[in-house]
Amino acid sequence: MNTSDALSAPRLPALLLLGAGIGSLLAAFFFQYVVGLQPCVLCIWQRWPYVAVIILAAAALLLARAPKARAALLALCGVALLVGGGIAVFHVGVEQHWWTGTPGCGVTGTADSVEALRAQIMATPVVRCDEVAWSLFGISMAGYNILISLVLAAIALAAAGSAASAAR
Repeated sequence: MNTSDALSAPRLPALLLLGAGIGSLLAAFFFQYVVGLQPCVLCIWQRWPYVAVIILAAAALLLARAPKARAALLALCGVALLVGGGIAVFHVGVEQHWWTGTPGCGVTGTADSVEALRAQIMATPVVRCDEVAWSLFGISMAGYNILISLVLAAIALAAAGSAASAAR
């Protein structure tokens, strides 16, 4: 089966995107709960597009025999992945100190008094967006997320185009 055939298969691209979305979230949760790397606010934001991809890819699987609907859902997967990649690019820029992060980087919750603020600060570990918590070959998790998001977006958009062509 060549690449064109794989992209035009009714279920294969959606299955790939569903598996990749679940795998990406499982990897994030592994690093958080097993390795002990607490995520910053930008790390959490990068998870949401994968949630969207899981939902959209599951719907595309259910509508595998409806090429127009499948094409639209796969295109939305591609858009969600591009948004996730954009968030990851922003995060890498914050890590590299090319620009500043959001007001929520390193700050969680709100306090209505000095005592409440002190208690919050003492109880909550600060996870900064501008510090690389983990890297491999000099690339942070956000950097790898850029690569993963772009590859998956290309697959999703190519599969959407193939499904749209099949619908004509």
